[in-house]
Amino acid sequence: MDRQKLNALFDMTGRVVLVTGGTRGIGRSLAEGYVAAGAKVVVASRKAEACEETAKHLRGLGGEAIGVPTHLGDLDALGRLVERAVAAFGGIDVVVNNAATALAQPVGEYTAEAWAKSLDVNLRGPVFLAQAALPHLKKSRHAAILNVLSGAAFLFSSRVSLYGIGKAGLMSSTRSMAAELAPFGIRVNALSPGTTETDMVLANTPEQQAEMTAIQLMPRMAHPDEMVGPALMLTSDAGSFITGHVVFVDGGMVPR
Repeated sequence: MDRQKLNALFDMTGRVVLVTGGTRGIGRSLAEGYVAAGAKVVVASRKAEACEETAKHLRGLGGEAIGVPTHLGDLDALGRLVERAVAAFGGIDVVVNNAATALAQPVGEYTAEAWAKSLDVNLRGPVFLAQAALPHLKKSRHAAILNVLSGAAFLFSSRVSLYGIGKAGLMSSTRSMAAELAPFGIRVNALSPGTTETDMVLANTPEQQAEMTAIQLMPRMAHPDEMVGPALMLTSDAGSFITGHVVFVDGGMVPR
């Protein structure tokens, strides 16, 4: 190992990375990180204005980027997202399933509508997006899928059980994908953030936010930028022998 080889481990030059939920919070930081590493980035979120603003911001950082308005609950939209990415940049090398909804209902009071909305975005959407991108990932020499989870997938999930159910399913899907796609050279891993300073977290009461940080060994919120290094490791050549794993970037939440 020399300096040149070391520097090349995280080099994403020329690779096409698709990031859902890429206009704010963790997704936006990841998009910035991939651009800084040389990747061409496709950001997706529900709002067209946010997609265009983020793509413009990423281009201002010196990168190549487009924004594609996409609702993860709309299966047809997932196919269009893949088509736009390929039309713009010629292929797809990495899919980052970051978009999520934290819709909450108490156990015993679920509605069919809430169940469908939560699972469609948090589980069905990521799985079917990976499936839509699969023909292009199979052509890549550096293919990777990264599913963003949550401590709610591993811990007692009072108040956010719907969210936890979806994320637990995505964890299981990560391992199944890793096993079945390994023969094609496609690595599949998951990233499980802790309490992070995002709109989703800050929408909770101050008391709830304090509780969310207190359960970690490191009792503070992470900055979204702190997810960039681990995500790059899992989707670049730095993680070339890692598949089927969950990396906890959670300040010790789940280990505790």
